[in-house]
Amino acid sequence: MAFAMEGTLGRSRRLASRTRTASASSSGLLLLCLSTSSLLAHAAAPGRPSQGSLHALPTCPVNRAACPVTSGARSFHSSSHNWRSSPQFSYQVAASYSAKGHRFNAERNTYTRRVFDPAKGRFQSLKECKEATDKRMRAKSGQDSFFFSQVGTTHTSAFGVADGVGGWVESGVDPADFSHGLCEYMACAARIWSQEASSSSLHPKDLLQVAYDEVIADKSIIGGGSTACLAVAEPDGNVEVANLGDSGFMHLGLNAVRHFTQPQTHAFNTPYQLSKTPERMLVQMAVFGGTSALSDLPKESNVTHHQVRHGDVLIFATDGVWDNLSPQDALSIVSRSMIDLGGWVEKAGAMEVGPDLQDLTQAKQARKADNTSLQAKLAIAIAKEAKETSLNTRRDGPFAKEVQKYYPGENWHGGKPDDIAAVVAVVVEE
Repeated sequence: MAFAMEGTLGRSRRLASRTRTASASSSGLLLLCLSTSSLLAHAAAPGRPSQGSLHALPTCPVNRAACPVTSGARSFHSSSHNWRSSPQFSYQVAASYSAKGHRFNAERNTYTRRVFDPAKGRFQSLKECKEATDKRMRAKSGQDSFFFSQVGTTHTSAFGVADGVGGWVESGVDPADFSHGLCEYMACAARIWSQEASSSSLHPKDLLQVAYDEVIADKSIIGGGSTACLAVAEPDGNVEVANLGDSGFMHLGLNAVRHFTQPQTHAFNTPYQLSKTPERMLVQMAVFGGTSALSDLPKESNVTHHQVRHGDVLIFATDGVWDNLSPQDALSIVSRSMIDLGGWVEKAGAMEVGPDLQDLTQAKQARKADNTSLQAKLAIAIAKEAKETSLNTRRDGPFAKEVQKYYPGENWHGGKPDDIAAVVAVVVEE
């Protein structure tokens, strides 16, 4: 990720460092609902399709409720709902990852349990919860991090990703401490959410704000920065997503892209980001002057609302995925896997949810799901493909195409090596 100093925005134009980029593939992609044939047609076309052609594609004709609605159009609560009047859903979650420079190992680089599980103990404060997490047990995902957790004692879930700003390394700061700390605090804040507070709304933006405040106050986190993309998913199918920067979210359903987030960027290679400036740098700037670090706030996150259905797939991933895989690529990977594994089936010329979805996601069993579950296989397939593409010098990914478009003199080809993290949730009707 490009270093987040206001005076260094111009430096982001220099691509030789290969640090961080906005999710170029998502530029102009918002509220898409594509058929498989449409996606394959575009994927087969030479070069990157123009933004105009993407906007001309049909929007969700299947079910308007499955498309995002205007922010603020409904009340969103983490409280219990009328279980008799509407379908109830669970979110079967898995994550897969690979650090830059490391080989991808599907068995070791996959989580189906909660990454940070505060449920293992009773905590009275976020600080106590965070201190109970062992830094040595963190996922070996480099500067990328992720989490998923139950919200309090409710049936609501929270999950998401964070991507550390790699440029902070130049200032002697480990960006992984910020992104991992942010996810640990979000997991803790969600898990110890008070039952008494269930009458108030728990929004992902609020969750991000709480975690960010804790990171700022945490003296063990010297400094750094991170993007973030997270969701709070209700059992009635309402999912609220907050995205800050160029990590992103994708909502898929029965061979259709129902939503793909648009990245927030200040400039090319400079996404919106949370940050914490080390005390020594603040002192230096006070004495000698200088530029301050870019520091956006959780309230600046882009928020969308979604109504999910049985068999839908939600993907949260860092730009290590989106810089190497287009929405067409992601849909192709998920559709192929869902059909091959029986999550989606063709019947009378139409696509339907497979009858064994609960068994495939291991939603019925008492023990936790494992790497043979449907959600784990989807997460592995996405992370593996992103990893392979990032190392392929002959296949131009979305990042390469964006560079060729704006900076043709750079002669950039192939993928973009980076840390990779993907969280996948399969929606299952109870």
